[in-house]
Amino acid sequence: MKWDRPSSGNRLVDWLLRPAPRSWRAVSLAVLLAIAVSTSLRANWGSDNAFVVKAADSLLAGVSPYDDKRFLYLPSAVIMAIPEALLPTTLLRWVLPLGMTGLVGIGWWASLKLFSVPLRSRFAVGGFALFALLYKPYLNLVLIGNWTAISAAALPVALLLAHRRHWVAAGLVVGLAIACKPMLVPIAVLFVLARQWRGLGAAVLVPVGISLAGALIMPSPTLFFTKTLPFLLQGQDAYALPWDASPIAVLPRLGLAAPVAVLLAFGGAAVGLWGAWQRWRRGEADTDGGELRLVETACMVMLAAFLVSRPSFDHYLLVVLPLLLASGVRAGSMPRSPWFWAAVVPQMAGIPWPSELAAKRRAFRDMVTLCALAGLLARRCLRPSRVTLEVVRTAGSPPRTDPECTAKPVEAASRTAF
Repeated sequence: MKWDRPSSGNRLVDWLLRPAPRSWRAVSLAVLLAIAVSTSLRANWGSDNAFVVKAADSLLAGVSPYDDKRFLYLPSAVIMAIPEALLPTTLLRWVLPLGMTGLVGIGWWASLKLFSVPLRSRFAVGGFALFALLYKPYLNLVLIGNWTAISAAALPVALLLAHRRHWVAAGLVVGLAIACKPMLVPIAVLFVLARQWRGLGAAVLVPVGISLAGALIMPSPTLFFTKTLPFLLQGQDAYALPWDASPIAVLPRLGLAAPVAVLLAFGGAAVGLWGAWQRWRRGEADTDGGELRLVETACMVMLAAFLVSRPSFDHYLLVVLPLLLASGVRAGSMPRSPWFWAAVVPQMAGIPWPSELAAKRRAFRDMVTLCALAGLLARRCLRPSRVTLEVVRTAGSPPRTDPECTAKPVEAASRTAF
């Protein structure tokens, strides 16, 4: 017989799920607003978003947006960017950082709703503030205004809808995100695994339809295929290389032969996709309603894609991290492992890294986090489920185990960090 007592991890989770004091809410709001306002006052704000706005300005001026080789999105993104192009620069300076904050906040909200976490809890209120304050890629995303924030909001919302059996609506959300930036294209694998063909059709038809409309109203839309797409498939050029965290770009900078780096990256991605398939097949072992299965499968697909994506920037992980962090309320989830936090440490703000890992060599640290998270999640997805037998007491009989009545499939949990 074994005396079961509440673990320290469960006690911490129970404390985090209690309502946050008003002081916590005030401090959290102050942190988010301070980050947004300080970003608006910086001279280099909105550097990535400027390419999108410039593309919309070109369309309004009757010039092909793809004359600029830095505009790498679908024709649908030009239409989506027109409202931004119509705003005065002074107003956009203040609206854009707040918009980035709000989009990541929507992703955090949907992640919490997916795991039934109270929105007024300490975990919800304090977690987002700490994440925004300490996670350097969040600060970078708010600064540069990259449309990755749209995918960071869309994926958790789509998974929330899918969990509620609204797969077509989830496909529409994914399709709109792809129309803005084709980052969530790999999520089509999730619709295939779930055999949700109508949802997959919505995810495909929405960006295709808007892109066709954009191509009809812009001059020389074929430049996307003859100029932009080849440039993107080549991994861009030296402009993006210092910040490209994909193993295909970083390993050659460390002296490894380029063909070997490509082989390793694609091998890791293949293992990740295999893990996503195995994790989805193991859904019958879930006892929490399937939220963890849905999140881990989707995040595994995205991390596998990031391993071979060119480029793959640090803020790409904002698409999966809110979901993984919110899953920490489930026993055996990735955030319960100390290795998860060790993987995230290289991207924490305020750590005095050596000069060799700063500035244009920051991608070395970013690749470590990307590969570590992908490896940890693949290991978890490929780990087989196990069956535990509970003790059964019957009147007038000694304690015994009854495998036919009390066998429960549970997830193989990693060592807790709480």
